[in-house]
Amino acid sequence: MNVTTRPDSGRKLIRGATGDWEVVIGMEVHAQVASEAKLFSGASTAFGGSPNSHVSLVDAAMPGMLPVINAECVAQAVRTGLGLKAKINLTSVFDRKNYFYPDLPQGYQISQYKQPIVGEGAVTVDLPDGETFTVGIERLHLEQDAGKSIHDQHATMSFVDLNRSGVALMEIVSRPDLRSSEEAKAFLTKLRVILRYLGTCDGDMEKGSLRADVNVSVRRPGESLGTRCEIKNVNSIRFVGQAIDSEAGRQIGVIEDGGTIDQETRLFDPGRGETRSMRSKEEAHDYRYFPDPDLLPLTFDQAYVDALAAALPELPDARQARFVSAFGLSPYDADVLVAEKANADYFETVAAGRDPKLAANWVMNELAGRLNRDGKAIADSPISAEQLGTIIDLIAEGTISGKIAKDLFEIVWESGGDPREVVEARGMKQVTDTGAIEALVDEVIAANPDKVQAVKDKPNMLGWFVGQVMKASQGRANPQAVNALLKGKLGL
Repeated sequence: MNVTTRPDSGRKLIRGATGDWEVVIGMEVHAQVASEAKLFSGASTAFGGSPNSHVSLVDAAMPGMLPVINAECVAQAVRTGLGLKAKINLTSVFDRKNYFYPDLPQGYQISQYKQPIVGEGAVTVDLPDGETFTVGIERLHLEQDAGKSIHDQHATMSFVDLNRSGVALMEIVSRPDLRSSEEAKAFLTKLRVILRYLGTCDGDMEKGSLRADVNVSVRRPGESLGTRCEIKNVNSIRFVGQAIDSEAGRQIGVIEDGGTIDQETRLFDPGRGETRSMRSKEEAHDYRYFPDPDLLPLTFDQAYVDALAAALPELPDARQARFVSAFGLSPYDADVLVAEKANADYFETVAAGRDPKLAANWVMNELAGRLNRDGKAIADSPISAEQLGTIIDLIAEGTISGKIAKDLFEIVWESGGDPREVVEARGMKQVTDTGAIEALVDEVIAANPDKVQAVKDKPNMLGWFVGQVMKASQGRANPQAVNALLKGKLGL
């Protein structure tokens, strides 16, 4: 398949054997609420406990146990709705969604159906090529997670771990506004960033804190929507892209061969890079929704919403705009820095009272490169923002050169310490004494008479002389002084 962008539609089309196709994508993102306790019980939500160690009588559906709503989970859902520029519903209703799995002790899931806590909103998404588009959010509702079935610990039996049972989830449902796997990955990336900034979900896909159900259909450009298939529980942004491309190709192939698409639920197999059928797709009536009789409608007033809104942190779009306007960074650099809240926080500490562009270069290049090489997150950086700021101060003061600064960075990374004290102790100060530098320049010129003649014909050879003087000074000579002296003595 060849993906092309058509100027008439501005959308990406897939070329099949019989013509062009458009893929239509919507997403249902399940985000685990950041909270200490579960949605309807006081059991811990901590990850990694031994099986069935974080289970209350409510989670295990013991007779007579009644759910009690966790107020912090409600607040987290409202904060998320506000971050998605969505309508907050002052009254919402919890429903029972009836289905039967071994890891669902009640035989139903407490969720929200017709009256969710959050209504319509929008997310603005930026693509790497500079294109910006908006994805509509249809709703956000609260629901409890199921447990986990374990099939690989016994030859003939499956085990059930209920540690996740009852953990609060926010299901964020997008409109079918996405038209390519790249757009879907960019949307999920942006949504994850927003959740992490808000502190309402840690976004850790490896631990299952963020999972996506991806709805995919194809159609001829301009035609009505095709039959969609849902790809369940995709647990990485990369796999989301692969699953969409695979499923779109499968559907186009079926239709072009004269077949029809059945609405169904499918799974993505990363090893084979393909989707496979899981079950026929259930409709809402199959779940026999009805209001949960053990839970009253959830109500709060506008003052409660306003108080949460007033305490929201600065969100990525606003921070990116501020980095551009206040610090003079390019939109690209600002985007890179705000993509992770910890990176943006680190940069702001380094940039305080300093040249912000120089600070951005050090954070994005030297620091990011070293972190990537060592497989570390910025929170685990051996160099603090204060230490990196001091290194930049030493450059600005002329105490060290840019080259010495890189050597100093490596020393502090490996051994720690105050950068100023390291410079003093190791004699790393830049040589600014023009007399000392001039002596080195004279030595290099005297030792290379042939190149002195050649540089007059080829002035770009000056760089060779600069390199020789810097080598002789062990990198400590002031480069500007070296250049100026060489130009004067060589008559350039």
